[in-house]
Amino acid sequence: MTQLAYQSGIAHVNDTELYYDVAGAGHPLTLAHGLLLDRSSWDDQFGVFARQYSVVRYDLRGWGDSAQEPTKQPFSPRQDLLSLLDYLNIHKTYLLALSGAGTVALDFTLEHSEKVDGLILVASGLSGYPQLMTKSIQAFIAQYYGALQSKDIASAVEATVRFWTDGPWRKPEQVNAQARARITDMGMRHIQRHGDLMAHQQHMLPLKPPAIHRLAEVKAPALIVVGDLDTPESLEIADILEHGIAGAKKVVIPGTAHHPHMEKPEEFNCIVMEFLSEL
Repeated sequence: MTQLAYQSGIAHVNDTELYYDVAGAGHPLTLAHGLLLDRSSWDDQFGVFARQYSVVRYDLRGWGDSAQEPTKQPFSPRQDLLSLLDYLNIHKTYLLALSGAGTVALDFTLEHSEKVDGLILVASGLSGYPQLMTKSIQAFIAQYYGALQSKDIASAVEATVRFWTDGPWRKPEQVNAQARARITDMGMRHIQRHGDLMAHQQHMLPLKPPAIHRLAEVKAPALIVVGDLDTPESLEIADILEHGIAGAKKVVIPGTAHHPHMEKPEEFNCIVMEFLSEL
């Protein structure tokens, strides 16, 4: 097998440090991890996609190996992404993003439509959607911060994994054990390093007006992927995106919740590669 060109580095951009990996050759494809994970969550995709594309994966500000210090100042994760692409001399990219990073990717596409020529949103959030106001999210947040205040890191991480990875319909033993262990390990590393999985989110500058009112402005071809066992909020957002973005295609992966790319990577990869091949 041909050896893939590979490099890692730290981009000193936008008053922060973003750790990134690049592999392969071809049209750029940028991967943005969920806000409870890090770039290693794309391990089952990175090498596969790099056989046909120049694939970039990076740790968002405050996650993984990117800048360690918790930011106290407002910042734009969209500007972070733009600065990283400029740093890597990428003028146009396909953009694949999960969960909270899906919110960032969609907002980025609205702000910088000239940069995105294909958009894949997986279990995505949506700016302007009142997700944080739902009773289930509020209960999870209370449980999570209660564990943190008790300095019970393991319970805080388990609360996030149960809510997102397991979803509302499954017991832990019904979930892909390897994926669940990897996600738990990422959460443990993050809290041990940064102290709080959600600290940086409090300082993110929002898109105004939010994406929920601007979906008709999205011109890039869009794929919406969601697991059928995800939270009701995530499933509703997927429907909103499908109907609001002109020509958007939605695919539901059965037997998965919020992390379908880790629970069923082969099926997920085929779905993404088929979509990209049609662009």
